[in-house]
Amino acid sequence: MARNGVRLQLQIPEARFRPGDVADFSYLDLPPAGSAPRPDVDAPASATRELAFGLVRVLDGEANAIGDWNPRLAPEALLQGLRHMLTMRSFDDRMFKAQRQGKTPFYLKCTGEEAIGAAQAMALEREDMCFATYRQQGLLIARGWPVLDLMCQIYLNRKDRLKGRQLPILHSVREAAFFSLAGNLGNQYPQAVGWAMASAYKGDSRIAAAWIGEGASAEGDFHHAMVFAAVYHAPVVLNLVNNQWAISSAQCVAGGEEASFASRAIGFGFPGIRVDGNDFLAVHAVTRWAADRARANLGPTLIELFTYRAGAHSTSDDPGRYRPGDEYRHWPLGDPVERLKAHLVRIGEWDEERHAELVKEVEAEIDAANREAQRIGVHSEGPHHDAATMFEDVYEEMPRHLREQVEEMRRLRELAGRSAP
Repeated sequence: MARNGVRLQLQIPEARFRPGDVADFSYLDLPPAGSAPRPDVDAPASATRELAFGLVRVLDGEANAIGDWNPRLAPEALLQGLRHMLTMRSFDDRMFKAQRQGKTPFYLKCTGEEAIGAAQAMALEREDMCFATYRQQGLLIARGWPVLDLMCQIYLNRKDRLKGRQLPILHSVREAAFFSLAGNLGNQYPQAVGWAMASAYKGDSRIAAAWIGEGASAEGDFHHAMVFAAVYHAPVVLNLVNNQWAISSAQCVAGGEEASFASRAIGFGFPGIRVDGNDFLAVHAVTRWAADRARANLGPTLIELFTYRAGAHSTSDDPGRYRPGDEYRHWPLGDPVERLKAHLVRIGEWDEERHAELVKEVEAEIDAANREAQRIGVHSEGPHHDAATMFEDVYEEMPRHLREQVEEMRRLRELAGRSAP
């Protein structure tokens, strides 16, 4: 026994709500919309402490855009953002159904997080390199990349640009400045920081942006990247999507109950900002602020996107085993699509009739692309890429031992063809 008579106890983090509980998020300290100050882009890390522990919000309860962070986007840009989010939601629904039909082995939805992909893609430049995770398919959609191409990768058919080598939804699109996705999370941060350092070293004008979930912030990759980003003033925007759940582990397991994830940046010497991830306008404004800072050679910014994962982690997950089934309905920051729609209605640029028409139009586009992708082929039925493609795209110049294997495959096929009746 210690001298003070107190026996040590180990704290075991535990989710606040489990199946059967009624979720109650009243414990969250959500500052009013428009109350967060907007510092100059050259502000030191110490000046962002309030932003790291608070929450940047632009849209209030009546769908008004208020405060210093209001990006004052033109109605056309807001409508474009709404369309992107509706496209993402429709795309998700079709691909989820396809997985349930056995046409693709795996899928991950981004339901409830659509404002992140749409708003951040619109705030960044088209050439900025994105190091995303598997829930930012909206970046590609907002950059105008054809959904047909994305579907072919998910179906692993003959038009899959990755030739069946990647898990479905782990996209790689060099032409859209979208770095190859990896199922191992956390590595996006050091990859993005290294790329940004190289861009600065070459005197380029492009910045990098990376995304991880809050769970991956407990990994070493997160801290290694933060050190290099701080020391070398890497022109990078580091996004941390705190959607409250890392598969079945609540955000408290990664330290979210001890302090905000955004506040970690301050200790490394650069700004950290926590933003309402379901507020399209707030996400756009904070991302543009961080991007402007990076382009001005002022270094990195850590953005914590405070949101909620509405659906399952993936098609292999059953969230009903670890959280209340209706928890998302209690999330106090609402639905990002409905909030932007309400704002457009509020400013007189939208109405229910036009919204219904847009939903119908988007769904028709997704359905048409899906029919074409399935006509090309699906995972369960083929046709798939030829086995010989396994030798392609690995080495710039194929080494001798692989050339020998290619030749052996060719000979075996010829023999098989001769022996066929």
